Amino acid sequence: MYRFLRPALFALDPERTHQATLRLLQLLGAFPSRGFLVRQTFRARETAPVDLFSLRFQNHLGLAAGYDKDGLAWRGLANLGFGHIEIGTVTLKPQSGNPRPRIFRLIEDEALINRLGFPSRGAEFVARRLARPRPSGVILGVNLGINKNTPLEHAADEYAQLMEIFSPLADYLVINVSSPNTPRLRQLQLREHLEGLLSSLSKRKAKPLLVKLSPDLSEAELEQAIGIIVDTKIDGLIATNTTLSRPDLKSSMAMEVGGLSGKPLRQISLQTVRRINTLSQGKLPVIAVGGIMSGDDAKAAMDSGAGLIQIFTGLVYRGPGLLAEILQP
Repeated sequence: MYRFLRPALFALDPERTHQATLRLLQLLGAFPSRGFLVRQTFRARETAPVDLFSLRFQNHLGLAAGYDKDGLAWRGLANLGFGHIEIGTVTLKPQSGNPRPRIFRLIEDEALINRLGFPSRGAEFVARRLARPRPSGVILGVNLGINKNTPLEHAADEYAQLMEIFSPLADYLVINVSSPNTPRLRQLQLREHLEGLLSSLSKRKAKPLLVKLSPDLSEAELEQAIGIIVDTKIDGLIATNTTLSRPDLKSSMAMEVGGLSGKPLRQISLQTVRRINTLSQGKLPVIAVGGIMSGDDAKAAMDSGAGLIQIFTGLVYRGPGLLAEILQP
């Protein structure tokens, strides 16, 4: 069905299309009877659970952060069969993000470029959304980011405040230090900032705490980051965020500023996951995200050493049918 709807959806501005989709999913989540019909239509056949981060996931497939930034539609999304859903990125204070247009479809490349810049209604709003009754069987993560104007020397305090707010509401939390669209944020991945940041936050964690890394780190930078993450007893990694690289793109929009996701990110993400497993000697659980556009891509990500996977751009291009394809027995 989705392949017939996609041309109409893709004829609209990407951000407006996404907002309309979120509103529809929000309505589905508000009416359990409608949610039941969606579950029967899209239910996945796989039932094998995954134990990771001291949590039990009903399956290995999750929805990546960025799709439901403000926790508006995650109850509706849960009906599609995800084993986990990651809300955010959430910032402490509300902020509008970067000017529009800020999302671009690279249809020839099955990719997106975004330069959203953490648009967020703020922690207080999202916390109210998450405090309502939760659908059964889905693990909830919250991805945390600092506000655009927060100095890096105050990042630890801001992340700590976010952790305090969302620890009672989420099953796991993610420290996002890798978005390319917030000035200076990626500097937090480097030793001079990362060691102090994670040492401080690790002492305050009440739920499993993960870090989301960039695919654009050099070999030396990634090795340093993994060493720090292991030493500070962070529970796991999400690999990867979007990339600033532009590998062999065909679209006329290829040079738009922002982070690239989708099919061109697949090999970069897989290589990063493999490298993390080597550097950590398999001791650091990884959620793989980036370029998972098919069941074969999902299998490759799991074979690379990931404990779980997440999708985003694949859902935009393939629709809900991608879940059933990935979760076939």
